[in-house]
Amino acid sequence: MSSDDSTKPKDFIRAIVAEDVAKKKNGGQVATRFPTEPNGCLHIGHAKSIVLNFGIAKENEGGICNLRFDDTNPTTEETQHVESIVEDVRWLGYDWGDRIHFTSDYFDQLFEFAVRLIEKGKAFVDDQSAEEIRANNGSLTQPGRNSPSRDRSVEENLDLFARMKAGEFDAGRKTLRAKIDMSSSVLTLRDPIMYRIQKSHHHRTGEDWSIYPMYDFAHGQSDAIEGITHSICTLEFQDHRPLYDWYIQELGLEPAPRQIEFARLNLTYTVMSKRMLRRLVDEGHVDGWDDPRLPTLRGLRRRGYTPDSIRSFCEGIGVAKRDNMIELARLEHSIRHDLNLRAKRVMGVLRPLKLVIENMPEGEVDELDAINNPEDDSAGTRKVPFSRELYIERDDFMEDPPKKFFRLAPGREVRLRYAYFVTCTEVVKDVDGEVVELRCTYDPATRGGDAPDGRKVKGTLHWVSVHHAIDAEVRLYDTLFSVEDPTRTLPGQDFTDNLNPSSLEVLRKVKVEPSMAGAVPGSVCQFERQGYFCVDPDSDEHRLVFNRTVTLRDTWAKVAKKEKR
Repeated sequence: MSSDDSTKPKDFIRAIVAEDVAKKKNGGQVATRFPTEPNGCLHIGHAKSIVLNFGIAKENEGGICNLRFDDTNPTTEETQHVESIVEDVRWLGYDWGDRIHFTSDYFDQLFEFAVRLIEKGKAFVDDQSAEEIRANNGSLTQPGRNSPSRDRSVEENLDLFARMKAGEFDAGRKTLRAKIDMSSSVLTLRDPIMYRIQKSHHHRTGEDWSIYPMYDFAHGQSDAIEGITHSICTLEFQDHRPLYDWYIQELGLEPAPRQIEFARLNLTYTVMSKRMLRRLVDEGHVDGWDDPRLPTLRGLRRRGYTPDSIRSFCEGIGVAKRDNMIELARLEHSIRHDLNLRAKRVMGVLRPLKLVIENMPEGEVDELDAINNPEDDSAGTRKVPFSRELYIERDDFMEDPPKKFFRLAPGREVRLRYAYFVTCTEVVKDVDGEVVELRCTYDPATRGGDAPDGRKVKGTLHWVSVHHAIDAEVRLYDTLFSVEDPTRTLPGQDFTDNLNPSSLEVLRKVKVEPSMAGAVPGSVCQFERQGYFCVDPDSDEHRLVFNRTVTLRDTWAKVAKKEKR
């Protein structure tokens, strides 16, 4: 490997892989896998693993990455989750060819592996209950106690294990355990459970099996069966690595896969635990697995995040050996950067306030040129209709503005984007004193640019023509939780106590320029001065629904916050 930094591996995992390749270990081949349990939808933490595993395979000549489903717990797994995971990984931009596997594909082989360990005197059938096993397992400072069933003969264990498989015993009555060392300082080596009885319908094997392997037993053996060279896992599996290696060694599986652990992704203002995410869905705190407030890939996709932005984010945060918390702002930066380059600019008014240009003839319409994307010269321009009656943003007007408010106010002149200079001449209010309309005049000489006499204005406002506007609904999303780490709670509290009550605001009187007519779900755009938005699947021919993907930087909000302090 060259000493040039540009040729050095980007992280410690790639350095390990590069060293193994250089030593011609496994014939110099690299095979990784993305294993997931089909008991829910993938989230941004899974994306980090997907990007890492498929990325390492792609970076090494002839490298492959398998997609594998760890379907060893039939009570929580469903075919619909398999389908959604396949779709999400493909959407993220990865392909595994015909290498899609299920642990259930190997149930017969795993059973034979278990029989082999029994025959070697390395596994036994235990009569203890789960509570008794836990009570006898000891602690970090105390050794465990051997099970009364530990010294059963090989013949008796083989007979009992076969009867477990045949369904003769009820769930919880017996387990198959590895016979290792109950006094080991490594807790995972204290006679871990290999198989448990579980009489549940399996989404692929139906009622064929009454026993199911534990993940620790299925993990390494599935890797070996598939010829995986580098089994890349998150840090919670670090303590399980001795057991992973023990099974491989005792079974004599060659070539032996190598387990490597890295820090999982933790993101501020959200949770990554599937258990917690499932609770949020099941308890109705969110509207399904694709709720745009969730960190699921389905939720991020619906919100308007792109595969490129997620891959860029995952690659940018790197791979660490220690757990850390990543700022949500980093993910938002990735999508802003991506959409800045690709999103069409349009004008949309979220909270409309009517503006009437009194010196413009009624019925007159001026077609103005607007730039579709200033970052993309090939994006071209579009026509936007300008008329006597317009909508502007209600927040862009103040009757008694503070010093650094440069938008519209009585007697003040501002620029309307792509259009003209206008001056507010009159404020119309209703009986309750609320502003309902602004009367203005415009300067026809300022069409599309500056004033011929050189006068300047500090404010530029977006707008939409009243008679050409499209009605729309906009959903403004904030963080789902109100604290950076929702899992840190006080005694007696639950993580759901940290939910943000203002995580969703729905605006139903939004006005959008006519160029968005016929926009299809998934379309992304930038509402100028407002943020990036995505057309939601709830849209139909009668209404457009937009989800705000991410905000733009708001200079005035920062100034107002500073002045308030």
